[in-house]
Amino acid sequence: MKTRPDLNFWKLWNLSFGFFGVQIAYALQSANISRIFATLGADPHSLSYFWVLPPLMGILVQPIVGTLSDKTWCRFGRRVPYLFVGALAAVLVMCLLPNAGSFGLTVSAAMVFGLIALMFMDTSLNMAMQPFKMLVGDVVNEKQKGLAYSIQSFLCNAGSVVGFLFPFVITMFGIANEAPKGVVPDSVVYSFYIGAAILILCVIYTSLKVKEMPPEEYAEYHEVKAELREEKSNWFTLLKNAPSTFWRVGLVQFFAWASFLFMWTYTTGAVAETVWNTTDEKSAVFQEAGNWVGVLFAVQAVGSVIWAVMLPLFKNRKVAYSLSLFLGGIGFALIPLCPDKYMQFVPFLLIGCAWAATLAMPFTFVTNALEGYGHMGAYLGLFNGTICVPQIVAAIAGGGLLWLVGSHQSSMMYVAGVSFIIGSLVVWWIKEK
Repeated sequence: MKTRPDLNFWKLWNLSFGFFGVQIAYALQSANISRIFATLGADPHSLSYFWVLPPLMGILVQPIVGTLSDKTWCRFGRRVPYLFVGALAAVLVMCLLPNAGSFGLTVSAAMVFGLIALMFMDTSLNMAMQPFKMLVGDVVNEKQKGLAYSIQSFLCNAGSVVGFLFPFVITMFGIANEAPKGVVPDSVVYSFYIGAAILILCVIYTSLKVKEMPPEEYAEYHEVKAELREEKSNWFTLLKNAPSTFWRVGLVQFFAWASFLFMWTYTTGAVAETVWNTTDEKSAVFQEAGNWVGVLFAVQAVGSVIWAVMLPLFKNRKVAYSLSLFLGGIGFALIPLCPDKYMQFVPFLLIGCAWAATLAMPFTFVTNALEGYGHMGAYLGLFNGTICVPQIVAAIAGGGLLWLVGSHQSSMMYVAGVSFIIGSLVVWWIKEK
């Protein structure tokens, strides 16, 4: 088997540049979905249920994209056609979702429209996102994978900074941050429009710059065991034959992604309670808190960018991974203890450390463990179930947990913190290849 050559920095950069645009879209979704549905009239105890759809779409779409792209060889590449079609569909839906309350529909009809738009948005974003992970697995050698995924994490978090800040910055330029009851403010609507435009431009750039290996060349660089090369890509068979690292990293993922789901669902309410002393979703100060959450998520992304640069400097990957998740757990626990809006920067910088590691480290462990197993795309699609399943579980359990902690959304940050710390301990159970 030939060894894949080292790639220069800009080739590694181009592999993941489209992720910058995809993550702007994800940032707009994660920072504003709870705000949008709360504005439409959703009860806080029901907010987590709206978050079932995104991971549910992920667990359905990503294995399919992975399996199909494993078998796709055409003039446009193997993975690139999927990311381009997914991005194009996402652009269309991003122009519809924030307008759910602007079509004169009843409250229930507006929520149903928003849910359908959210379902299609997450389906298309999953289709656009998944190929980036596979491109690294296809093209980059083992020595450079840590660097490649760190670059991907950097671009991901840079896109997050832009997406999170859009409503806050647009409001500074005079775009309305308030709207009639049940209508999403223009600051959010225009943010989605701009994010959609940047998304398609970034994906076009990657599509033009990245040249994937043809089948013959791919076979020269990827030694696949004969029995696995011939085996049908039945998902149950693949899971049965998956290396232990696949499952152990997946358990860490469970605790990490459950925490992030609670963050996306309840941070706006938690910050409104802690800093603005309000629980009224229809008030002007709640919308102000919603804008500030975008700033805090941007701070988290900045922390992630800085930490992503530092991660490759750790000689022991498990130390880096465990420490990152532990810092994130401490960050969550600090959110209800910071009554000043600028004090909130500290916990979100710490959460950023966990976010950077969660984006980069699992795929480094898993893709190295999967060398020689074949069906890389299908395996990575299935591995994304370890991102989606915990979010589905957390979304279903969220309303009940909120009742248990006294219906205070700020108390859900403690739940998220404990989950992260458990995940940091499970990291030590991973066996590296």
